[in-house]
Amino acid sequence: MASQIISRVNSVVDALIDNVDTVVRGKRHEIRLALCCLLTEGHLLLDDVPGTGKTSLAKAIANSISGSWKRVQFTPDLLPTDITGVMVFDQRSSNFSFREGPVFTNVLIGDEINRGSPKTQAALLEVMEERQVTSDGSSRPVPHPFFVIATQNPRDFQGTFPLPDVQLDRFTMRLTLGYVDADTEAALLDSFHRGRRDDDLDPVTNAQEIDEIISDLDIVTVAPSITEYIIAIATATRQHPDLRLGVSTRGTIALLRVSRAFAATDNRSYVTPDDVKAVASPVLGHRMALKAEAELRGVRIDTLLADLIDEIPVPRSATS
Repeated sequence: MASQIISRVNSVVDALIDNVDTVVRGKRHEIRLALCCLLTEGHLLLDDVPGTGKTSLAKAIANSISGSWKRVQFTPDLLPTDITGVMVFDQRSSNFSFREGPVFTNVLIGDEINRGSPKTQAALLEVMEERQVTSDGSSRPVPHPFFVIATQNPRDFQGTFPLPDVQLDRFTMRLTLGYVDADTEAALLDSFHRGRRDDDLDPVTNAQEIDEIISDLDIVTVAPSITEYIIAIATATRQHPDLRLGVSTRGTIALLRVSRAFAATDNRSYVTPDDVKAVASPVLGHRMALKAEAELRGVRIDTLLADLIDEIPVPRSATS
């Protein structure tokens, strides 16, 4: 039974990776990580310089799933109600009714989220955590599954509002695509033509199947030694002298869930320490913050986290 479930997960994920790879080439590992985020009911932050395929990846994932998806372009004048919805007065009935915003969808693409004002960014806090929107005293659930894919430019670009720590912690994973290698870029140039569109992709699965797979991942076992390993990593970040902010409990839960998804996409029904290591940086890196003096010394979060993990004893067994 377990092998059949894991085989189904792999079949769907492989089909999604192959489909998205036709648009975002040379980034199969990053696509796999993004899909692991989707399968944990998490949210994804794509953080990179312009022109590296962030929005293309988000749209390709959305188009590969036969469900509803909507896109919001964040700008400084965007209002919170432009995202969540607003109460409007109906002159015919003389009553107020709620007009749903774009968050009422399966996949929400928030393009350049750090160009929105802090007030507008905060409009996503409730729906990202609780899968509901509260307006006029009433809570309205969003469709299930609900997946936010947000893109942002680096903080040193003008006209941006850096996401606060509480907002970053809502994102299960942060990925950086980076530039493609020379051979892939050459292939992209050779195949480019103006008629090509990212939304030409045909869906390879649907929201219901994704929802079922999310539940199926409960079959992936996590040994107590792996749980202790995850806790040890989180504790080490909270005690590190160079960090003013360590990994939250939400972060440890996210690391466990993404590790399970990563194991399942590797055709296994149990989590190993290597699974935890493979996803630790994209899951934990954005939840950590350096002290000012550490930043002045040129300390990097990714390097610090890697060194910290190397110092923690690795569990000998992943099944007990």
